[in-house]
Amino acid sequence: MPDTHSCSQLGLLGKIFLVIQFLFFVFSPLCAHAQQRSADEIVRLCWKASQNGDTKALSALVDEVLKNYESKAKAQASLLHNFPPRDQYNDYKVMSDLATCLFINAEALMHQGKKQEAITQFKNVIAQYPWAQNFDPSRGAYWSVAEKSRDSIDVIEGKNPLAAAPLKKAPKTIPVLKFPGEEVIDWAKYGKFLNVGTENYHYQIIDQAGLAAAMGEGIYPNIADVYKDPGYIKAFREGRLQGNHWDFVNTLDLQAALFKWVSAPESWGVRLFYIGETFEKAGMLSQAIKAYDSLIVNFPSTIAWTYWQTPWYPAQAAVYKIRYLIRTHPEVHMEFKGARIHILNPDDPHNFVVEPNPGIIRKLSMLEIAEQDLNIQPKKMPLGKPVFYSGQGQVRFVKYDSGHWQLLVDNQPFFIKGMSYMPTKVGQSPDDGTLVDWMREDDNHDGIISAPYEAWVDKYGDNKRHADEPSVGDFKLMKEMGVNTLRIYYQTYMKADKSFLEKMYQGYGFKVAMSNFLGKYAIGSGASWSEGTDYENPVYQKNMMDYVRQMVMEFKDEPYILMWILGNENNYGVASNANKKPVAYYKFVNEVARMIKSIDPNHPVAICNGDTLYLDKFGKYDPDVDAYGANVYRGDYGFGSFWEDVAELAGKPAFITEYGAPSYGGVTMSYEQGQQAQADYHKGNWLDILYNSAGYKDGAGNSVGGMAFEWLDEWWKDYSPSIHDTKADAIGPFPGGYYFEEWFGIFGQGDGTQSPYLREGRKVYYTYKGLWNS
Repeated sequence: MPDTHSCSQLGLLGKIFLVIQFLFFVFSPLCAHAQQRSADEIVRLCWKASQNGDTKALSALVDEVLKNYESKAKAQASLLHNFPPRDQYNDYKVMSDLATCLFINAEALMHQGKKQEAITQFKNVIAQYPWAQNFDPSRGAYWSVAEKSRDSIDVIEGKNPLAAAPLKKAPKTIPVLKFPGEEVIDWAKYGKFLNVGTENYHYQIIDQAGLAAAMGEGIYPNIADVYKDPGYIKAFREGRLQGNHWDFVNTLDLQAALFKWVSAPESWGVRLFYIGETFEKAGMLSQAIKAYDSLIVNFPSTIAWTYWQTPWYPAQAAVYKIRYLIRTHPEVHMEFKGARIHILNPDDPHNFVVEPNPGIIRKLSMLEIAEQDLNIQPKKMPLGKPVFYSGQGQVRFVKYDSGHWQLLVDNQPFFIKGMSYMPTKVGQSPDDGTLVDWMREDDNHDGIISAPYEAWVDKYGDNKRHADEPSVGDFKLMKEMGVNTLRIYYQTYMKADKSFLEKMYQGYGFKVAMSNFLGKYAIGSGASWSEGTDYENPVYQKNMMDYVRQMVMEFKDEPYILMWILGNENNYGVASNANKKPVAYYKFVNEVARMIKSIDPNHPVAICNGDTLYLDKFGKYDPDVDAYGANVYRGDYGFGSFWEDVAELAGKPAFITEYGAPSYGGVTMSYEQGQQAQADYHKGNWLDILYNSAGYKDGAGNSVGGMAFEWLDEWWKDYSPSIHDTKADAIGPFPGGYYFEEWFGIFGQGDGTQSPYLREGRKVYYTYKGLWNS
């Protein structure tokens, strides 16, 4: 007789087994799906494998992405005939991710010397995925996978068509106005200013016809005269006004640009800004000033958006445009006083408040013109007595009862004339792990560090070294230029050489602003790039604190240390969440500053922000940070309201940690014109830094200097480190209208064949020799 108890047990176990089988068949597809990596994650791993030189892992990852996503990628590619709109980028991301993996693998083959295999794969990417693109958050721009594949094929085949200077273009078409109007507008003659300096400000036009006649053609409220202009009728008939109005920002046909912007489908505030810029480019300065002034008076609350979708206030920029034009062109004989566009909550487009004071523009009298011609320097003022010191150490800031600030080194005023220095050899790139430490790079194995001590200037521009072109080295060139400070980053994988920096200081006297990324790009936090630094994570906080402590302990007693700089535009995000958790970030910055001061009371602590985004939070949560530094790129006129905003919201000294412009201006400029535009841009920026420093009467008085970006062109910035790329990925406030990131150098590297030694001199170098040595 069977054991019924045992039989019942077997029955129960059998049922359990059946249930487990059922659950397995139901949920195993879900588990497999959960374990399948996203295409985005595979791209990240491909980049990592490429940088580590792990070709086996890279090949396996490419097989994985093809197996799981090729059919979907091809389906997405079949729907496109051009790049998708920015708001549809994610709809085609699998296609772009797969194409990127193939591109990374092709580049790896290229670096291995497998040229034909690489070319075949690059051509496959171009043929199958011509509209694949990727957003690079560190550059704030999209890049075309097919375009970079073509560039790589050119490298393999020994072609470098992009190194040639652009062709000279036809002269600009200067607007000829049928109704130019008056030179300076007397606003009180045509209307009333109401509630000046409050959010209820308004200019009430009483004499519309009189104001229109005084303004002249194309400047609000004069619109009708444009359509009567024979030039407009001719341009329209010739088809010169066809296209989007944004395409006319950098055109050479300035007459067409004027007509196009007058009728553009934008608010009048935006239109007037670009009308002013068009007149400015044409050299019609009084018309430009009137256009900017009309914007300030009539539309001070206009809000627009930058390329990165951050708020921009055209009227505020117009105030500083007018100041810049009057400062740099004293021949206009004008004075602009009292203007300020005060904005509350500028980072919040839904709750911002504008309190305008349009100020007054007037023509100088004959006596004032004579006095101006004798002395065109800005007026100076006494500083008064010191009322506050930020510490008692060797380096500190002092505030005077005039409200102005200075940086003191050994109790002597020190104005930062700084340089971002990263002399990268052509062909090297941090993206593929080939970047060599410039402090240790002895390229010709002669026992001398290459760029700082053996660079030479190609004075004939032929990319050949002649007997009368001696090795001078970058340090000597910088010393002659007037540089007194270098901004250098602390990174454990490329550790700053103390003995090297000591030799530099003894030989050339350069101070060092030692910078720590503080979790930007996930550096120093222990986070991966994909997850990014979380400033509320206690593990990451400890890692960053330890990383900064290590830096300070290592360098605090070195005589060349000027200050510590925390971060690098962390408020913009990029492998960190400071943009999403700004309060947590700025609170942590203050904790780090307190820690630094407990170890090193002799050197101040500064932040490196991205412009003034979250400046109010910095002012609230960072009392222990001594100075506000920021990377700022606003235009040739300088930094606008930056100095006043820092004074109001932070109450601290300020300096610019990055500023500059490319020497290449795109198809609208010859190379010579691009060089001149770069030099003019730097000059305008530097004068703004200077005139807002201590002792200048009409400035904010809180500027303590700036750091120009950068010493030498870096060819890796646009992904192909062996090509001096002239393709622009992002719009920017520069003479050519774009961020040509590989052309920001004070010096160029010629055609790249003599890197890392050759220095191609540019006009901006000699501009600084005059500015910084006077």
